[in-house]
Amino acid sequence: MNLFWILWAIDAVIALIFFYFFFVGMADGTVSSFNAGLWALILAALGAILGGGYWLHTNQHVVGAKILLSVLAVPGLLCGIFFLVLILTNPRWN
Repeated sequence: MNLFWILWAIDAVIALIFFYFFFVGMADGTVSSFNAGLWALILAALGAILGGGYWLHTNQHVVGAKILLSVLAVPGLLCGIFFLVLILTNPRWN
């Protein structure tokens, strides 16, 4: 039960990051009609994962909900760990 909410929270944080970049892009003009379709697809997929996971959980399909949420949470966690290691170790790339 707690694993579901942990995965859902990780996915929600990832979705908030994407929404932040979307609204910043709208404000400075980098999100335009040229790439609005890509942004719409990304935001719809994030909404489908969050909404679908919650819907599966409320309809007693807990394993399916965890699998669906893991599709986004596992790569997001790995990316977050990678950036955390980069920030903490300050590697030299040359």
